[in-house]
Amino acid sequence: MENTLLIGLSRQMTLERQMDVIANNVANVTTNGFKGDRSLFQEYLMPTAREDNFVAGRDRRLSHVMDRATYKDLSQGSLDQTKNPLDVAINGDGMFVVQTPAGERYTRDGSFQIDNQGQLVNASGYPVLGNNGPIRFQQTDKQIQIASDGNITVLEGTNRIDSVRAKLRIVNFTQPQRLKKEGSNLFSAGEGNAAQADTKSTVAQGFIERSNVNSVLEMTRLIEVNRMYTHIASMLQQQHDLHRTAIDKLADVPA
Repeated sequence: MENTLLIGLSRQMTLERQMDVIANNVANVTTNGFKGDRSLFQEYLMPTAREDNFVAGRDRRLSHVMDRATYKDLSQGSLDQTKNPLDVAINGDGMFVVQTPAGERYTRDGSFQIDNQGQLVNASGYPVLGNNGPIRFQQTDKQIQIASDGNITVLEGTNRIDSVRAKLRIVNFTQPQRLKKEGSNLFSAGEGNAAQADTKSTVAQGFIERSNVNSVLEMTRLIEVNRMYTHIASMLQQQHDLHRTAIDKLADVPA
């Protein structure tokens, strides 16, 4: 395969991957606490050209495009006030901890509720963890208050005694880019990336953190990538037509 086709194909492959990443971001514009992904590309220089008609030692290296990786945009999304006492948003780099069948997982989605067993759970029904394990409430608990440090207090029983139920466990990571998305808006820590207590982040009761994806910007990127892919496809088709015409001309031997 000729150099032009190889270089164009390498760019199309990276554009296809970039389009998948952007499409996933757009699909999660309304997902609470969602963190968008970004693509990283780098130039890959082939050691020699693929043609054999260059003067020895003078052929130029070919510049290909390589899809190096994707990285997570962990910037904070906007906070919307819901006035729901079980909605909690984090100001800072911390994450909530939930207990799943696969172990502890982490999320920025603070849309919580109380299940029929009195446990505080996330949208998927997984128990939200405090510093001493799952957070439970009694049937007589009223007026749940969540302080900025994560302490949860209630008015207990008919005597309206102010009681501390638990403290939300908020953690962060020294290598946040190693976090792995696992679906359902959850992250796993990743290899060699242990969670540690976050003492700097604060929480806001009655607020929800929205996705940090800018829908207008992502749609613009999607259109740009689609146009670039189409342009390269057209260029490769023109190159193919040019070669076919040259072959036809060369094969047209006068009688």
